[in-house]
Parts: sequence; structure tokens; C-alpha cells
Amino acid sequence: MSDNEVRIFEYFLLPGHIFLPREPALISAVLGSSVAVSVWDSRTECGAMAHFLYPYTDRREEAKATYGNVAVRYLLRQFLGNGSRKQDLKAQILGGATNGMAECDETARENIRIARSILHRFGVEVQSDDVGGSMGRKVVYNTLLNETVVYKVQRLRRGDWYPYLKEDGRD
Repeated sequence: MSDNEVRIFEYFLLPGHIFLPREPALISAVLGSSVAVSVWDSRTECGAMAHFLYPYTDRREEAKATYGNVAVRYLLRQFLGNGSRKQDLKAQILGGATNGMAECDETARENIRIARSILHRFGVEVQSDDVGGSMGRKVVYNTLLNETVVYKVQRLRRGDWYPYLKEDGRD
């Protein structure tokens, strides 16, 4: 590797997790009704992502990143606690697909709503989104460049999950 090359590592973000890398990374996630929120600091040029399954809990004992109100707030507080300024933060919202089942559809819509609501409350601009619809998504977020690739799929398969296993379960 030459002096001007940047080393980027890959990380697969499971639902209910938040990843704030210290170095540039490609963060991958597979989304159905779940939502991923990426946040990027335009001044420090670093990014991170949260991936949550459910929109909200108000029970302290359930306060985990599985819930959007916990995950998005925590992600933003980490940036602000590390010296980021609200005006420098930009967000992307991804996921929230519906599948025709009433409970899942409501969860997907509420996941999107809670992400937007918390970002708005913190004064963070939503720079882009790819939400809703009936197709699942595989996303790859580049924390160095604040770029996201979204692959839409009609159905999520075993091979969609990192490290991208083949349908027969082998690498």
C-alpha cells in the first residue's frame, strides 16, 4: 500500500447494533422492515451507522439499540460527545420495507417515522433516504466518502447475509 492509499475495512452491521468506526469502513446491512440510519460529520469526514428492528420503547430495561428511539439518539449523542457540531451532521435513512402483513407494515412505517422524528429533533439534516416499498435492501455505506449503495431485492435470501453465504450454506 502506498502512502496516499486509504485502508478501508468491511463490517457487517446486525440488527440491534451501532457501529462507529475509528477508521474508514464499508458498513453492510440487510434490511427488510428494519431501518438503518447513517450519520456523517462533514467537518471531520467520518461516518457511522445504526440498525434497528423496532421503533420505540419507553421501558428502561428494554433500552437497547434494537429500538430506533434508543439507537438513533445514542448514535447522535456519540457524535456530539466526540466534538461534532449539529450543523455538520448529515443523515441517510434506509429500509422500512413492507410485506403485506399488517403488523410488519406498521412496524416498518413507524421505524421510518421515529428515525425522521429524532433526526429532526436533534436538528440533523436528512440528506437522502431510500425507504418504504415492498422490496428488501442490501446496503453498503462508505464512512470515508458518505456514499451508500442500495441493492433492492424482491426477497431476502440466505446468501444476502454477510459474509454472503451461498444458498447451500457454504462460503
